[in-house]
Amino acid sequence: MQYISHYQSPIGGILLAADETGLTGLWFEGQKYFALYLDKEHKEKEVPVFETAKRWLDIYFSGKEPDFQVPLHFTGTDFQNEVWEILYSIPYGNTMTYGEIAKKIAEKRGLKRMSAQAVGGAVGHNEISIIVPCHRVVGSNGSLTGYAGGIEKKAELLKLEKVDMAGFFVPKKGTTL
Repeated sequence: MQYISHYQSPIGGILLAADETGLTGLWFEGQKYFALYLDKEHKEKEVPVFETAKRWLDIYFSGKEPDFQVPLHFTGTDFQNEVWEILYSIPYGNTMTYGEIAKKIAEKRGLKRMSAQAVGGAVGHNEISIIVPCHRVVGSNGSLTGYAGGIEKKAELLKLEKVDMAGFFVPKKGTTL
């Protein structure tokens, strides 16, 4: 059974989802792929993981790095889960490119290369936004493309983490604007 709860962040409403294992979803209301894998049968109920996640978000949105982890339960494909584990490892205030993630996966799998576009698809379908920081993934040319929650929110989250935004830009056209 999945449970849901709501959280109001300074940059928009958030829907949280969890099961008995951990947090399964964190989406900005109205974002692309909003609650895509949320079970049809779910219940609004405050379970302990929501208290932990909301405390984490309160600290995060105050401009500080939370010093504890929220129990997570990735429910994607093996490839998505592999990408999301790498996202989860990107340090607060840092960024990584889609190509760098693809290279890590290729090395782990013993391959010569991995498609950055395939990685981008998995990043875009990340179900646990912010805590699994897909907003920290940028294009190799400095483009802020690729955030299902919206480019404006991606920029706000990076600024909140005090990322130097000088080398980044918002693309003029693209599929994720």
